[in-house]
Amino acid sequence: MSVKKEEYLCLSAMLRARENRLLSNDRAARMIEAESFEDAARLLAECGYPDLTGMKAEQIDRVLSEHRAEIFAEMERLAPEPIYVDAFRMKYDYHNAKVVLKACAMETDASRLLSRSGRFDPEKLSEDLTEEILRDYPPLFAEGALNAKSTLAKTSNPQTADLILDKAYFAELAGFAGETENSFFRGYVQLLADAANLKSAIRTMRMGKGGGFLEQVLVPGGTVDRDRILQAKDGEELASLFATGKLAAAAAKAAEAVSGPVMTAFEKACDNAAAAYLGQAGLISYGPETLIAYLAAVENEITAVRMILTGKLSGIDGGVIRERLRDLNA
Repeated sequence: MSVKKEEYLCLSAMLRARENRLLSNDRAARMIEAESFEDAARLLAECGYPDLTGMKAEQIDRVLSEHRAEIFAEMERLAPEPIYVDAFRMKYDYHNAKVVLKACAMETDASRLLSRSGRFDPEKLSEDLTEEILRDYPPLFAEGALNAKSTLAKTSNPQTADLILDKAYFAELAGFAGETENSFFRGYVQLLADAANLKSAIRTMRMGKGGGFLEQVLVPGGTVDRDRILQAKDGEELASLFATGKLAAAAAKAAEAVSGPVMTAFEKACDNAAAAYLGQAGLISYGPETLIAYLAAVENEITAVRMILTGKLSGIDGGVIRERLRDLNA
């Protein structure tokens, strides 16, 4: 059962005050237009980041990951309902499971790829998954991880193992949404699942693969019926299934994405739909909605910072970076 909204008064006020320090579209544009990587990195000081000048891509990634983990830990201490923070942490547990399984299969050390943003200690998870001792983990996560490990051992196909874990992730996330009884969070989770399924359907059509493959990659938790997605014959028919929902703008680009040379505009529209939905939290004075929107904004910010700075380091044209960058102000 959810706690009273009034318990979020202090936290909501604090997060509202922090919003001005988050990376905005304007600040991101200034970073892209900066003459050098160092100039772009210095602009991040306005957002509370440490000095990133002089760093390589791997160092930047480590600092950004640590920044995210620190914020998650802080919000978990302060949140009246830590379940919302756990919902954001969850994806990194599944990421870690994928890393561990592939490392075991290839007999390599991939510890540097493990994330500390998850619910579980990554080293302990690695040990427990290797030994197949997962009784203390959530049932959906444990079942998905063990099933993925068994499938990888039998097929040597990491993609199939990833698909198993992706389905388990969305199933567990949908369970969290139901447990919270919060309609805003439930709508957000449904939107994530719908976007994942729309992207998967488009990619399947682009590859010329049939419904059998698509059935494997569709995830649970969305609002659009899986059978209707499987029955869609082309991009226009697929787009019509999503045309009246939160992904309407992305659906308008679906047919073009099926036959076009790239999917950048379509995928960007999918991600921007989530940002626009979260922007509605700005109309709510206090409550879990402010926490949900803030955590998502932090993740979007980190993704944008990584994209801009690594792009600068690699000498990628600013126009290309700008084209790929998702909306930060929705």
